[in-house]
Amino acid sequence: MDKVTTRGQLLRWKLAIFAIFFASGLSIATWGARVPAIKVALGIDNLQVGLLLLGAGIGSLLGLSIASFLIARLGTRRAMPITIVIFAVGLVIIGLGTDVAHSYPLVMAGLFLFGFGNGATDIMMNVEGAAIENHTGKTLLPMFHGLFSLGTVAGASLGALAIRLDFSVAAHSAVMAALISLAAILAFTNVPRSAVEAAVSQTPSARPSWRERLAPMIEAWKDPRTYGIGLVMLGMSFAEGGANDWLALAMVEDHGTTEALGALGLATFSVSMTVVRLFGGPLVDRFGRVAILRALALSATTGMVLFILAPSVELVFVAAVLWGAGVSLGFPLGMSAAADDPARAAARVSAVATIGYVAFLCGPPLLGLISENIGLLNTLYILVGLAIISGLASASARESKPQRADS
Repeated sequence: MDKVTTRGQLLRWKLAIFAIFFASGLSIATWGARVPAIKVALGIDNLQVGLLLLGAGIGSLLGLSIASFLIARLGTRRAMPITIVIFAVGLVIIGLGTDVAHSYPLVMAGLFLFGFGNGATDIMMNVEGAAIENHTGKTLLPMFHGLFSLGTVAGASLGALAIRLDFSVAAHSAVMAALISLAAILAFTNVPRSAVEAAVSQTPSARPSWRERLAPMIEAWKDPRTYGIGLVMLGMSFAEGGANDWLALAMVEDHGTTEALGALGLATFSVSMTVVRLFGGPLVDRFGRVAILRALALSATTGMVLFILAPSVELVFVAAVLWGAGVSLGFPLGMSAAADDPARAAARVSAVATIGYVAFLCGPPLLGLISENIGLLNTLYILVGLAIISGLASASARESKPQRADS
């Protein structure tokens, strides 16, 4: 990639990736906070909400799958602005489908674009985050994911405010999409050119083919450690995505709160997750990834069980704190584990991020389908089981020494 030789260049690079993580979190929570209103406006049940989420999940899978090709073809600096604008447009279409057209298929189409853009962008921003981590020699991915969480806090809080001020879903989503689109500009103007872009700028005879550039990413899927780390991330990502999409609705429909309190419950979850991500780094440095991941798996398990069984709204908020803290570091520490070897970091980060985001974005629709038969709160026991599995598998994320690229 272009050499980053000054503090100013490095700072602009960091701030651009911080902004992209924030924008992604903002978009996820904007959708999550308005799920109850969208459900009422369209006159649909949990099964149909689950199918909407499935549409987003299918889009996300396609975005996750194509991200590696886009990175190999264009480089992240040129590809990220495109995918960011795609999920911003998807958010606008969701709002228009809800309040203007009152069209379930249009909302589904918006969620497909929303999922596609977010899925592809998430892979790219994690690859860039890992590159910055390796460039500086510091553990920064938890902080990057902390900015994602700050985005969800902002999105949930603004969602609660929008509900209180009686903003329509269409107006709310349009404003958020405009803010999110600013991240596309920051990506293109402040992220340094990657090795891929440098290769593309060479004369045709000197350029490696895109298949050659894609080869390391394919190789990462043959590494058993990829799947071990992926299992750790699977449970935590499932639990995080489940909260983003279903926590507010569960509070409204199963714990009898108002829509505004449901949005504040989601904000509480996000604040807890954000605090641990922003300030948990020293604990990881002192006790190691494995010990921290096991402790947080216990917190997530306790929080989800308490959320399911809580007899009062006050305890629901306590549960949201434990749940949010518990899922906070599973994904970023999985990213750090994948990036232990700088020579293979980009390919491995892309691979394990794909596993994590499949769970994060495609798991919640399955919860909606299951909840129609056994109820939403009972369905959350699936997340409890996956969090336990994640804790048991956490040894896969143990710190390892980098290996030679040709070993």
